[in-house]
Amino acid sequence: MPQEGLAVGIVRAYWTAMQTNDFYRAAECLAEDFVLDWPQSNERIRGRANFAALNSEYPANGPWRFTVHTIVGNDDEAVSDVSVTDGVQSARAITFSQVRAGLIVRQTEFWPEPYAAPANRAHLVESIS
Repeated sequence: MPQEGLAVGIVRAYWTAMQTNDFYRAAECLAEDFVLDWPQSNERIRGRANFAALNSEYPANGPWRFTVHTIVGNDDEAVSDVSVTDGVQSARAITFSQVRAGLIVRQTEFWPEPYAAPANRAHLVESIS
């Protein structure tokens, strides 16, 4: 069995901490000068304190639940595919993480909007769910 890269283990620990909804605890997986980019909304979050505050203040209908579908990577980088829900809102995030000295230093995170499959290709595809 292949060994898991260092970054994969750190990102797995990060998502486990996120599951607690204690975002200051999750921020302990991040470097002090951590940077998170959300290209779709053209936002950058600098610093783990801002990360924890943003997640703590984000409006939610209940506790956030995180389902990790996949994490792949090596010692320095990992990519995770995670579903997120508060029981009302649901989304899926693809997160590219860079790790240095045992901490996540940078993330680029994509939150794609789901959409209905076009009818013109129904004869070529099947539903995932």
